Formats: sequence, structure tokens, C-alpha cells
Amino acid sequence: MATDSVVPNPPFGPPIAVTRGDAVAPLVVLLHGRGSRETEIIALADALPSEFSYAAVRAPIAEGPGFAWFANRGIGRPVPQSLRATMDWFNAWLDEIAPHDRPVLLVGFSGGAAFAGGLVLDNPERFAAAAILYGTLPFEAGVPTTAARLAGVPVFVAQGEHDNVIPRELLDRTWHYLTQESGAPTIARRDPVGHGIATDALAGLAAWLGERADYLARHGSPSRGPAYWPTLPTGLPDRVGPRPRVSASIPQQQTTDNAPLELQEKLFARLRAFADVDTAQSAISVPGARGFMLTGTYSTGPEDAFLVPRAREFAHLHPGHDGSLHIALPVSLAADAIRHGWAVAQPLAGIRLTPGMVLVYGPRDEPELDIVTAIVSTSHAWAAGQFTPAVA
Repeated sequence: MATDSVVPNPPFGPPIAVTRGDAVAPLVVLLHGRGSRETEIIALADALPSEFSYAAVRAPIAEGPGFAWFANRGIGRPVPQSLRATMDWFNAWLDEIAPHDRPVLLVGFSGGAAFAGGLVLDNPERFAAAAILYGTLPFEAGVPTTAARLAGVPVFVAQGEHDNVIPRELLDRTWHYLTQESGAPTIARRDPVGHGIATDALAGLAAWLGERADYLARHGSPSRGPAYWPTLPTGLPDRVGPRPRVSASIPQQQTTDNAPLELQEKLFARLRAFADVDTAQSAISVPGARGFMLTGTYSTGPEDAFLVPRAREFAHLHPGHDGSLHIALPVSLAADAIRHGWAVAQPLAGIRLTPGMVLVYGPRDEPELDIVTAIVSTSHAWAAGQFTPAVA
């Protein structure tokens, strides 16, 4: 049954939230669109998993019959000072109802999507996941949008192909950043609708939240620490040039700037020569993908060090038309590989798969072959129990 809760917190006055569920379950915070209010978006909870508690919060700025999350001075985008003030107001409320050991997931629609994006970009470690529905991230609003900023934070993004409310260039920019640069494992979809939640998108969101709830219950949130590469004593260099294109769908594939076949075979030979490694068809990837599996005697690393724990598969090399790899890394090193341009997050990392699963781009020349080999050798060492990542 819905109840109203009020927590005093100036300067905007007491936050108002409609809540469902108890004070222990992971919390999903629902953020309404501009000019709307909390009583409208709480209806989403009826279609979402019962494993969560829910809170639909009223935005603090009065706007006509509804409310807004930030002032924009008529430019259609958040003003940095306004976004900062409302985020501080929201975070003070959140800290009252959700201690930092209670997982919090954000679901924002339209203007609420921009606010959810601002919150998670401002403090990624505070949130267990975020859904950006039919809205844009708050670019140029004072929150970081650097590479790998959201590593380890699963994101669900849904957009309408015929959305005439959010400028298309902002929707495209949001899509590109989340699926290619942010480091977030991102499930992304576009449906033939306008500025409204498609039925299939809502079903997809519910399934994604349910799988994230199950993952958190079984594994919790990953620990993070400094990016130390045992096989790269001076650190990971920047990859030269723009990132290649990678599909936003499953199966995840590299589609441009692919590795020459000769280098793919050299890479395969090097990885096959790692200690105690067997090769076979990958237990998780497309036909023709060659998996690298540790033999049972030497597979002493943690479960998260494997793409498929039961098969002891820590990496696989995709077929020749692609030439990229999927590997398991500690989240801190996955973020570093993304930050330096060598990798992109796997969309289901932290949902069904290990949270540090990334796609590593295929090497284009001999120096890149050396770097990619070193990256995969760290994955191998972690799976073999020969490397323990540093924890902050």
C-alpha cells in the first residue's frame, strides 16, 4: 500500500515520496518527467519485480501543475548550479532512507532520466544500476562524462525512434556515450514509439531489474581498487585512434577497424601457449569463437575471474570477421582498459555475467598485439589464482 513520507531538508522544503515495500530490500527510486509528479510514475512499480522496494520522489521545483528536477532557463538542458543543488537535496534524503550498504537503483523518465544520469555520473559508487528512459544525460551540466566513468554500474537505456520531445542529437549522444565510452554494461533499445514507454521496453526493464536483483543477492557489489597490471609494470598506454564500432546488441561484436587475420592467428597462438590452458569452442559465444579454458588443477581464481565458471573459460577469441575478444577482468582493470581505449563493457556484465567482462578490440599491428596479449595474460593470471587485484 502506498504511503507518503516526508523528510525535512532545506532549501527546497521537505522531500515528498510515495513508497512501497520495506526498508530492507534493495531500493528502486522512480524519477518522474518534467512537469509531472510522483503519483504518476509510482504506477511503474506495478509492472516491476517484487524483490525491490520502491520510492517515487517528487521533484523540488514547482512547474505549472507538476514539478521539475532542475532549472534550465529556457535552454532545455539543466543549468549546472541548479542540478548541483537538487542533487545535494536528493542525496541528503537518500542517505536518510538508504544506508550505503543498501543497494539503490535509479529509474528516470524524460526529465527524471536526465536527473538520474546526473546522480549516477556524479557518484557512480552510490548506485547499483540506473535506467535512462526516453531522456538524455545532462551533458555540460557540471557532472563528469569521461571514459569509463560508469564502469561496473549496469545501465538500461530505452529511446523512442519517433521521439520529438528530446532533441535527436542528445538522444544519439546519450546512446553513444553509454554503449561505447561510459564503461557501463549497457542494455540499449530503440522502439517505434514517440516520447512514451513502449510496452516491450517496460517488459525489458522489468526483466533487467529482476536479473540485477538476483545478481546482487548472489554476489553483492564488486570491490574496486587501483588499476595495477602485473603484466604491464608501467601501466596501460592509450590506444591510438578512435574506438572501433561495436554492436550494442547481443551477441556483442566489433564491426569496424578489425584485426588482420594474420594477427588474429598470432594472438591465438600466444594465448594457447599460456600455462595450463586448453582451447575449444567457447561455452558462451557464437559458433567459431575459440575459448581459452584453464585446466581444473590450476583454476584457483575466484568465480568472477571466469566468463563461464563451470567451463573455467576466462577468455575467448571471436571468429575472423570480428577478431575481438571477450575476457574477464577485475572491475578496476576493466575500467582502466576502457579508459585507455582498448575495450568496451559487455552489456550483461553484472547482470548474468562477471561484472568485469569486457570486449577487447582486436590488435591492428605488432605493438598492439603485445598490449592485447598482456591484457589477456592478466585475465589468465587472475583466473589461475596467481594475481590478486588491489582493493581500495
